[in-house]
This record gives sequence, structure tokens and C-alpha cells, in this order.
Amino acid sequence: MSVRAENLVWGVKRRVIVDDVSLVVEPNETLGLIGPNGSGKSSLLRLLAGLRRPARGTVAINGKPIAGYGGKELARIVAFVQQSASTDTNVAVEDVVRLGRTPHRSALGAWTPLDGDAVRRALEQVDMFTRRGQRWQTLSGGERQRAHIGRALAQEPSIMFLDEPTNHLDIHHQIEILRLVRDLKITSIVALHDLNLASLFCDRIVVLEAGRIVASGRPEAVLTEDLLRDVFKVEARVRRGLDHGKPEISFAVA
Repeated sequence: MSVRAENLVWGVKRRVIVDDVSLVVEPNETLGLIGPNGSGKSSLLRLLAGLRRPARGTVAINGKPIAGYGGKELARIVAFVQQSASTDTNVAVEDVVRLGRTPHRSALGAWTPLDGDAVRRALEQVDMFTRRGQRWQTLSGGERQRAHIGRALAQEPSIMFLDEPTNHLDIHHQIEILRLVRDLKITSIVALHDLNLASLFCDRIVVLEAGRIVASGRPEAVLTEDLLRDVFKVEARVRRGLDHGKPEISFAVA
């Protein structure tokens, strides 16, 4: 499914956080959102996912305005993975992932084999199947993040929004999660801090600064030394790697 945003504006009180943003995400594309802290990545994700209403502008999913979707209808299409989530209830990992099936079931509907298969598959995809019975309060931050991604996968969405999904993960699971997201046959919009990971796993990159898009395109076209200096305020060397010419960034440290 495609996502189209036109002239999105959103802010808090008199501060504009997302400023006249327009973009298109094609079906099955993985789009990376990058930018300094406070550039508007998380806010833009929530606008695109329908979790916030813009002050101005529109969002359409597959050509239909997002306001035209019912809540449950939208939840069958869109999954959102936030940076971190907590609960005081000491539930099991499998209980968290089972929540992803809620949009597919009626209030009194019985649990079905299809639901069980979706949950099992999601647990395996995030490498948490053997820990499905482990209690929430005993999990590390990375394990909790993988469980939440599993919940989103159990939802079987057509579009997935992920806000810093690799936070708290070790490098092995950072790579495995982003590889999984890239290889899913769905549309994905991912906010990331790690520019090398964005380069490796995103088809296109959008760079935000102060709520506006300052660059957009394939990683090899966008991630330049000039952009890193102007937007991220760092000196870096960019060279073309062996992975289809994807840029590899090394930072100069004084």
C-alpha cells in the first residue's frame, strides 16, 4: 500500500514541529526518516500513521484519506512500533504479541488457529519464541522492544511505522530486525538515528531539519559529506561500500 502526505503542518502551541511536509511512499518500499534530535521525525511518523491530526495538510493511504478509515479498519492495515513502551502488568511475552490480533477479532470472537499461527510466526521472526512464556518484568530493554515488534508483526499490517526500533538492541538484533523489516512484503516507514543502518536497509531516505524536508532520495544520493556537515554538524568521510555502492560513513573524532 502507498502513503501520500501533502503539505503537513503540526505543532504545539506556537511552535511548529512539522512544517509543510509532502512525501510519497510507494508500495513495499522501506523509507527511512533521519535527522537531528528535535527535527520532527517522531511527530511526522504519528501524523502519517493517523495517530495525530495535522493542523493543515492531508494523509492518504492507498489513495483514500486517512480520515475516511474507521479505527478498526485502519488498525488492520497500519501497525506502529514506538521507541519504548512499558507496562506495570507482569504479563508474558506471548500475551503482548497476542494483542496484535485484536483488530482481526470481534469482541466475543473465539481465538482461532489463524490467530495462533500469526502469533507463533511473529515470535519466531523476532527471535522470542523460546521466551514466549517469560514474564515482562524479567526482560531486558532489547527483549521488550523485540516483543513489541512481534506484536506489530502479529497484526499482519500492510504498512508498518517504526520509531527508533533499534533502540536498546545489541548490534546483532539491530541488523536482524532491520533486515526483517526490509524483507517484509509491506510498506515500511522507519525513523532511525544510525545513518549507516539507514543506508544499508532503506530504499530511500528523507532527511528532516527543523520540521522540514531538506533532502530526499536514495541513500547514495542523499548521504553526502556536505549534508552531514550542514544538517548533523559533524565532519565525516563517506565512501561507497561493497553493498551495491551504499554509502559507509566514518566520523572524524578530534
